[in-house]
Amino acid sequence: MTGEMWWWRVAYLDGRGREAIQDANEIHIPAGRPVTLELEAADVIHSLWIPRLSGKVDMIPGRRNLMRIQADAPGVYPAQCAEFCGGPHALMGLVVVAHEPAAFDAWRAARERPAPPEPSGGAQAFLAAGCGACHTVRGTPANGLAGPDLTHVGSRRTLGAGILPNHQGTLAAWIADSQAIKPGNRMPAYPVLGGGEVRAIATWLESLK
Repeated sequence: MTGEMWWWRVAYLDGRGREAIQDANEIHIPAGRPVTLELEAADVIHSLWIPRLSGKVDMIPGRRNLMRIQADAPGVYPAQCAEFCGGPHALMGLVVVAHEPAAFDAWRAARERPAPPEPSGGAQAFLAAGCGACHTVRGTPANGLAGPDLTHVGSRRTLGAGILPNHQGTLAAWIADSQAIKPGNRMPAYPVLGGGEVRAIATWLESLK
């Protein structure tokens, strides 16, 4: 798991220690099982704090720290960056979602699948606008690494690291002008996109479950 300005990159490894899934701003775990998080920072010092599951552990550029957590019951456990990291630090939240073990296995299997191909509409507008330079959507030509992986963005609970509910309307608002919602975040506004293009992209992203 990597702290970024100002969001959380979450990777899940396979049995050989290779990255199998990448997600953002949510940590999914099986309830009743211990889980070890490997914590890093991409830019400045962050600190992961999951009040109901752990104390605070710093995330420091160039170092890897470990955090061991266990949720004894399924549920959603809020978390936060606990180290001032500049800009919209206070808007850098996340959640830990604990599933029954069988439900976690099903969640993981679903996330390992690429996005369904869509040859027209929102996917084309997404690629034409250059969004794939920063974002990956597996199953499409979009392979950017700077921003969150959007392969299953429609399934996430929130946008902007916990500040908005995730649905078509908030996706469209974020695409059109994320700086008005979370000033200082690293996604630029896209005033060149028309309203129809924004809605098409938002509709497509919402469908990526």
